[in-house]
Amino acid sequence: MSLREEEEASVSLSNSVIATDGALATSGRKVAVLSKRQRRIRNALVAYSFIAPNFIGFAVFTLGPILFAFVLAFMHWDGSNAITFAGLDNFWRLFDDKAFIAAFWNTVIYTVASVPATLICALGLAVLLNQKIAGRVFFRTAMFFPYVASLVAVAVVWNMIFNPEMGPVNMILYTLGLDPKNMPGWAADRHWAMVTVILFGIWKNMGYYMVIYLAGLQGINSELYEAADLDGANSWQKFIHVTVPQLGPTTFFVTVMLTIQSFKVFDQIYMITQGGPGTSTLVLVYHIYNEAFISWDLGYSSMVALVLFFLVLAVTVFQFRRQREDGE
Repeated sequence: MSLREEEEASVSLSNSVIATDGALATSGRKVAVLSKRQRRIRNALVAYSFIAPNFIGFAVFTLGPILFAFVLAFMHWDGSNAITFAGLDNFWRLFDDKAFIAAFWNTVIYTVASVPATLICALGLAVLLNQKIAGRVFFRTAMFFPYVASLVAVAVVWNMIFNPEMGPVNMILYTLGLDPKNMPGWAADRHWAMVTVILFGIWKNMGYYMVIYLAGLQGINSELYEAADLDGANSWQKFIHVTVPQLGPTTFFVTVMLTIQSFKVFDQIYMITQGGPGTSTLVLVYHIYNEAFISWDLGYSSMVALVLFFLVLAVTVFQFRRQREDGE
């Protein structure tokens, strides 16, 4: 073999080795990419396996009924006969339904009265019980207890306390000199029934939101109060100019949660007044309950629920926009 032929063979062998190494390198990169993709898919499947039970329960028991209620709002159905299309009949019926109109305004009144009152009471309790006072752990527990106690038990006790004839509240008012003829009838009086329900809601919920405010208060930097002391600020000025601004996000959260909870109020109405006397404490959720499970007009009750949904959505969106504008 000549020298030239040996050189050509050497070059050919080198090229083949390089090509083989390149193929092996490319194959190795493909295996690495494939392995990385497989690991990503496996990790995603593991994550979804943890989420799946909760999501399936949510889809079956919450999302599905919500979507069905949206469809049912435009149908006629009594739960036993065939479903028939109603179009906008259920919607136009709202304007002629005196019970719905009363429930709508009662819900608004309850929300407007209970939200700021509960917020103020919760904040006041939190500020008071955030101080180093004797027995503050006991008082924190006592204030939180109504929220976790059985609703049936506390509603029975509440009715006994505000009993128009033998309740201790009216006994105290009588001792203070109030004429028995002018005694409030509380839950038995259509003029006082909503006041009774509002007071019950404030008393039962303020302990829970007090705990949230306590967490917010303990997150405020103490250096801000020290700077205020150096500037000669008194307790009220420190509360207005330090505590309240620092609790802005907490107050926003509490306001949103209280508003949604107030629009959905049902259990305390059911336990204390059953929507009465008359329609004085009838609220939207209780009206939905009456139409769906007393009258079995499931299509119309779904339309009332749809109105409540959009009402809560509109109020919540408005609150978020105001918060964003205030933040800017």
